[in-house]
Amino acid sequence: MGHLSRRQFLASTAAAGILGAVPSPLISGQPALALPATTIRVGNRVIEVNGRPATVFGLTQPDGSHGLIMESGKSFRVRLENQLEEETLIHWHGLTPPWQQDGVPHLSQSPLAPGATHDYDFPLTQPGTNWMHSHHGLQEQRLMAAPLIVRDSAGTSADIQEVVVLFHDFTFRDPDEILAGLKAGGHGVAGHGTAEHGPGLLRRLMESVMPMRGMHHGAGHGRMDHGAAGGAIMMHLHDVEYDAFLANDRTFHDPQVFRVERSGRVRLRLINGATATNFWLDLGRLEGRLIAVDGMPVVPVTGRRFEFATAQRLDIVLELPRGEGAWPIFAVREGEWARTGFLLATSGGKVEKVTGETQSAANPVGLALERRLQAAQPPEPRQPDRRHTVTITEGPGYVWMLNGAMHGGHTPLEVGVGERVEITFNDQTSMAHPMHLHGHHFQVVAINGERFAGALRDTVLVPARGSVTIAFDADNPGRWALHCHHLYHMAAGMMTTLEYRS
Repeated sequence: MGHLSRRQFLASTAAAGILGAVPSPLISGQPALALPATTIRVGNRVIEVNGRPATVFGLTQPDGSHGLIMESGKSFRVRLENQLEEETLIHWHGLTPPWQQDGVPHLSQSPLAPGATHDYDFPLTQPGTNWMHSHHGLQEQRLMAAPLIVRDSAGTSADIQEVVVLFHDFTFRDPDEILAGLKAGGHGVAGHGTAEHGPGLLRRLMESVMPMRGMHHGAGHGRMDHGAAGGAIMMHLHDVEYDAFLANDRTFHDPQVFRVERSGRVRLRLINGATATNFWLDLGRLEGRLIAVDGMPVVPVTGRRFEFATAQRLDIVLELPRGEGAWPIFAVREGEWARTGFLLATSGGKVEKVTGETQSAANPVGLALERRLQAAQPPEPRQPDRRHTVTITEGPGYVWMLNGAMHGGHTPLEVGVGERVEITFNDQTSMAHPMHLHGHHFQVVAINGERFAGALRDTVLVPARGSVTIAFDADNPGRWALHCHHLYHMAAGMMTTLEYRS
């Protein structure tokens, strides 16, 4: 078989779709990019999970493409069509639109009724790996999520292949039943699981006391950061058990295989779209350069394993070995053996069976990577004009609160246009929480009181019994959601708002 040139190879993958190996728009001529507006249809679809059919939601274009590829410097012109028999609304996670177009029900706009449409139109100012997902009820758990890639207007290099992968946690159960069970059981073993069998239940029954500081693990793990000062605390990693973990809707029972070139360069655009799961991203035999988090460039960090909290994104560049080969890429659930993933393989690479479990349980996801990250284009240093503290607490009956209040009874955090704002998240609970601020990118500037100039993000993991401080410029007036991205915590009250004063 003749060897394809890189340009021929990339052109041959153009039909793979947004969740496949994504070629340069200059090569593929993606039709959606040429349209004045792109339609996204919210509907039902059927996927197969470990040999069993499941009806889930989808966010698709008329040609069947799942999600969006757009270009910075142009407009986000999208028509959202609700083809369901229930209300919905989609949030453009990672983008910074005018607040009325942010897609949060009853905050930025009303839910979209069955059969209704809504048009969005705002400038795309920042390239990056983003995603879209429902912000209505518990629809996100039923896979109402898709990639939203904004490419640099300068163009994608023709000598690098893009691979876009959306990870998710999956259950055959009704999400409303899961939440009802959590509320009935409260915050404890009885209320945490949705599966009453298997190793997940055993681990929850054996929830152990773990030292929080100074605890070291094997190479690549770093220090465990779920906690503040020394000593030991009771820590809960999970409160929902799942039937499977997915990479582009698939498990290792039938994984997606991306065909790559020998000695090629690959850019992984990875999205943790799980509703309640932190992962370790494991490159297996490969080593990669982390070049962006949450769509924002960082000073490159080289490694094989990266902490990957719920709602975060990782952009990793790989230089593939010479010769034929196949390389599995894993997402391993923290504290578990369960994993999902996909494979990169050359045309002649032998693809072997990969199991859905590791040989040993993964460590908890902490903040070792977060401490190492530096923004490639950091904001100018400046003293904050305003500081807020957001205290995270929990109550009986599966109640999660910010500053002592559930969403709806909360007091908004006020800011003024042009201010440098710092928010310190103080977690007094036994779980870590991925905190997401809408409409802004912030810099991580302190962990457990230790100051540093970290990455720019939109979602940061706040450790159990610990704290994280973020800083941002108040440059996007409106009323913005601020919440935990663990879906069931948010649904149980863990959301407030950031509001600009007049």
